[in-house]
Amino acid sequence: MIVSRYGPDPAQVGELYRPVAAPRAGTVVIVHGGFWRARYDLSLGRPLARDLAGRGHTVWNVEYRRVGAGGGWPNTFADVAAAIDHLDTLDVDTSAVVAVGHSAGGHLATWAAGRGGLPDAAPGGTPAVRLTGVVSQAGVLDLAGGAGAHVGGRAILDLLGALPADAPQRYALADPLQNVPLDVPVVCLHSRRDAQVPFAQSEAYVAAARACGGEARLVETAGDHFTLIDPRHPDWAAARDAIAALLS
Repeated sequence: MIVSRYGPDPAQVGELYRPVAAPRAGTVVIVHGGFWRARYDLSLGRPLARDLAGRGHTVWNVEYRRVGAGGGWPNTFADVAAAIDHLDTLDVDTSAVVAVGHSAGGHLATWAAGRGGLPDAAPGGTPAVRLTGVVSQAGVLDLAGGAGAHVGGRAILDLLGALPADAPQRYALADPLQNVPLDVPVVCLHSRRDAQVPFAQSEAYVAAARACGGEARLVETAGDHFTLIDPRHPDWAAARDAIAALLS
């Protein structure tokens, strides 16, 4: 594993994992979850990165500024964008780049896939590296709806600093549901038994994306919120298979 910095802040860092098995094409970006809060970090992505590298993938496990440690709007978004663009400086294959993110990381990964449609001056605008697919694991994909339903308590309000009615333009730039369809495929994995992020978040996103011609599908998983990031569980195997299919 190689540590590489993409900025001066301690959180502006990523871990690059080279393939242990026969190398596969493309690169996987892991964006960890934790409701965008500082007490959660990229260590959540390490077991997944090791598993993927063991199966031949090049993996970039990224950190970013989180709420409570310099994050929130716009810094969290700018960091995820910069971390992905940093792949251009690394010796990796960027012909296909798939992001996988869990929970809040699912939000950020899906948001990052839409960077090409953002205004140039917006956080994350003018991407240097474009994602070619996304796997969202129980992602928070409807920020406006989630803020009203108190998904994660105050997590969405803390991320964006305001209610949707008070900052509609901010939500318009940050909310995946308001930016469908993407021009890349999105696979959403979610369990109806999820007690942290409602299944309806993925359900609403996929329905909206498909209604306007987007390539999105929902895979219902059998476990809970956390089995999606347990390398021993079939729910992670479903995510791993989706990643491989998007890179093939």
